[in-house]
Amino acid sequence: MTQDRTPAPDAAPASPAPWRPSRTVAVILAGGTGTRLGLGIPKQLLKIAGKPIIEHTLAVFEAAPEIDEIIVLMAAGHVPDAERIVANAGFRKVSKVIEGGDTRNDTTRIALDAVGEGDVNILFHDAVRPLVSARIVRECVNALWTYSAVDVAIPSADTIIQVDEDDCITGIPVRATLRRGQTPQAFRSGTIREAYRRAEGDPDFAATDDCGVVLRYLPGTPIKVIDGSDENIKVTHPVDVHLADKLFQLAAAQVPKLTDHRSYSEELTGRTIVVFGGSYGIGHDLTELARRYGAQVFPFSRSTTGTHVERAEDVAAALKTAFEATGRIDHVVVTAGILEKGALAEMDEETMERLLHVNFVGPVTIARQSLPYLQQTKGQLLLYTSSSYTRGRARYALYSATKAALVNLTQALADEWAEFGVRVNCVNPERTATPMRTKAFGEEPEHTLLSAEAVAQASLDVLISELTGQVIDVRRAPGEPVAAVPAQAGAHAAEQLPTGVDA
Repeated sequence: MTQDRTPAPDAAPASPAPWRPSRTVAVILAGGTGTRLGLGIPKQLLKIAGKPIIEHTLAVFEAAPEIDEIIVLMAAGHVPDAERIVANAGFRKVSKVIEGGDTRNDTTRIALDAVGEGDVNILFHDAVRPLVSARIVRECVNALWTYSAVDVAIPSADTIIQVDEDDCITGIPVRATLRRGQTPQAFRSGTIREAYRRAEGDPDFAATDDCGVVLRYLPGTPIKVIDGSDENIKVTHPVDVHLADKLFQLAAAQVPKLTDHRSYSEELTGRTIVVFGGSYGIGHDLTELARRYGAQVFPFSRSTTGTHVERAEDVAAALKTAFEATGRIDHVVVTAGILEKGALAEMDEETMERLLHVNFVGPVTIARQSLPYLQQTKGQLLLYTSSSYTRGRARYALYSATKAALVNLTQALADEWAEFGVRVNCVNPERTATPMRTKAFGEEPEHTLLSAEAVAQASLDVLISELTGQVIDVRRAPGEPVAAVPAQAGAHAAEQLPTGVDA
């Protein structure tokens, strides 16, 4: 006998079934053309911090454990460009790279068709927001267990005004209730599909925001807002390019550090490091530190090996020595440099030539000679700048100029050498206790200077990272000692090493 399951008239309605998505898909919206940036290529292909913007963005979702699949909606005519980026970066979660539509409405519909049927979490994210954090992605996905639509926003620091067609103020909303929207925007698939289905019957429908579609056509649906971040900027205008590059630089300063001697030894044992300028200061300390961790290090300098960094034959001979001894070169570090003070108009030709050749021609020469070796190991070239690169200072104009040139060289070579898998970075230490600095500025209070060993440790962290095209600031918080990596059990404490940078 069939049981009658018809509920009584006064029975409570059944609770909705719990949300059980089959997967979570990130849809990366990369349909922009870069018109406002005045570019000849879509802005998502512009390189920042050594990589195309879209590659930075995809890397966040590739690394997010909450994301199962990535679909890219690319600007018309540039699908092959995106496919090459995906292939070269080895992004395994990207299942499709397809052409977006002419409008935002069309693009979202194409994305929904690409996702397919079934219960799915969908996150829509602007490709030109490369600084979205893992935290934001995680909170968006987690919120979908409770809500069917999720937005990301930050409070407005500015007063928002409403104006009429004559640009006269008509209203000033209360700022406390206002937020500035960002992406991702996340949805249960059934919700966003139903919102767009209803919108199709509206002749005035024009979407610029998917949460806005839900708000308008599914007005009873709560849309949860989670906190975005000030760093999650959208690269739209020329100034945004510079802001994003600086934000990546600041993020790079937080290079992941290993916790103990064994971890560093596992990373560095068997690697070959060539250090130009390795007899004093940062170069010397890096040499000693890397050796303690098991690397084979070959320091060269003018004073100890007769190596002049500006001479191609000297550099070639140094690299050949290291390669013949170990069969590989993984990292080339250039700490060599000189600082000569004096007004430019009063500086003699010999001094000017020495400054330019050691501080700039030398790194260029080393870069050219090192590339064939670094290609074999997918290694890294590490250069050094100083705070002078952001603002030239009186009485050492040429030194400041060469340090600024090294930053540009770093960024340019990171782009040029990306196809070879070779990384290029630049360390920017704050005022560091070295013989070169003492010679130029005299004795200074020790507590005001960073130690050369601290810079050497930070340099090793950069070498074993995957960073490229970055300028990494090395700073010490006022009054705080520099943390040291715990010594290997039974090892003697490190002796005080000489400091200085030698040409």
